[in-house]
Amino acid sequence: MNRKANRKSPIAMIVSISIIILIAILGSIYYKFEVAQTEEKSVKPNEVENVETQNKTNETEEPLKQPEGNGADLPSSDKNGEKPPTNSGEQPNQQPAKEAPVTEEVELENGYIVGQKPATEPTFVKGVLIANKKNPLPATYNKGEDPKARAAYEKMAKAAMEDGLELVAFSGFRSYDYQKTLYDRYVKRDGKEAADRYSARPGYSEHQTGLAFDIGEKGREELWLTNEFGQTEAGQWLAQNAHKYGFILRYPKGKEDITGFMHESWHFRYLEGELAAKVYEAGVTLEEYLGIQ
Repeated sequence: MNRKANRKSPIAMIVSISIIILIAILGSIYYKFEVAQTEEKSVKPNEVENVETQNKTNETEEPLKQPEGNGADLPSSDKNGEKPPTNSGEQPNQQPAKEAPVTEEVELENGYIVGQKPATEPTFVKGVLIANKKNPLPATYNKGEDPKARAAYEKMAKAAMEDGLELVAFSGFRSYDYQKTLYDRYVKRDGKEAADRYSARPGYSEHQTGLAFDIGEKGREELWLTNEFGQTEAGQWLAQNAHKYGFILRYPKGKEDITGFMHESWHFRYLEGELAAKVYEAGVTLEEYLGIQ
């Protein structure tokens, strides 16, 4: 029995050694595998970061594409010929901000501009000759009575006569010098503030244009230059029909702050063409219709 045991002993040793060698080999293989896995994990984040960085670089370097079509989808600034902002950091050309216009305050005296220089040329607004407290005529403006205005008045007077009313144009064209005489007389009689309400200073009178008439009724002279005339049949006929012949009531009631003068039921201004009818239908003054002061 002891001999058999001794014989098997070398075999057992060989097996044991083989097992140890196998374990060592397996351990070595397992160690190499773990090291390889660790290195792979440590490399991947860097690779991903490099890939993302490369993609961002490519996107930045790629040129911008303009949309196709007729420009309907472009920003409004691009349609107008202006360049839209780019990614290069450059700002589009900007127009300098415009300063608001400075409105000079003027000093007024009874509607007249204090210190206003004498006019050298007449003022026309949309083809209409203007004479009021802020738009004077030159002292040399002396064209006399306008023939078209006179013809229109005669036609109107004839129409009124057919309705049994006899009109009289008792005051028409006035020169600069004659207006000065009248104004100075009124100032002496009533004072400057009162005179400025009903009489124009020389150069500021519509009568100097040759387009204005003071109108009354024959046989009712006591009502000339009074607002009682506007209550008469003749005054009412004029107020309702004058525009048909090219005339407007120049200084209507309640508009003194706009026209600068008190209501005058007798003062009518000729406007060529259909303008008189348009002003009448609008129910406004000439200043309001033309948008002036």
